[in-house]
Amino acid sequence: MIDRSEATREGVLQVAKLMALSAVTAPKGRGIDNVEVRILDREEELEQLAVAMEEMAREYGDFFARDASNIRRSKAVVLIGGKIVDFKMKQPKELGIDLNLAMSLLNLGIAVGSAIKTASLMNVDNRVMYTVGVAAKKLKLLEADIVLGIPLSATAKNIFFDRVWPPK
Repeated sequence: MIDRSEATREGVLQVAKLMALSAVTAPKGRGIDNVEVRILDREEELEQLAVAMEEMAREYGDFFARDASNIRRSKAVVLIGGKIVDFKMKQPKELGIDLNLAMSLLNLGIAVGSAIKTASLMNVDNRVMYTVGVAAKKLKLLEADIVLGIPLSATAKNIFFDRVWPPK
């Protein structure tokens, strides 16, 4: 017999895996795959991430601590990162930006969008958090230049919205 708690945890983990698949198979500029993915689902991993975020809150702001409380209440976190790569393209001066950086970030954005679409289709609550990515990068949880984190939850009310900090 599988109870509600186990079914929810296993369901969220399955969705996290499908999100990773969506991120990996998302279209990439010039076909260059610069996207990395990792799933955190063990309580000790989530706690380590939350502690790092709380430590960073002292320097970067209370919202890191607010987001850390969401991590502790999540069933899993999908980390998606992008490496800044050379797309071997002539840089048009008219753009006025580094095309390699822009393309690398576009790939990351498309991968994250594909992943959260998958979570949404499967009714798993999620929120893209750069705070999670900064802490994950500090902890070297993913080999990437830029990391975003997507915590996942499946409860009667979405824990990632209507957030108040500090809690009442």
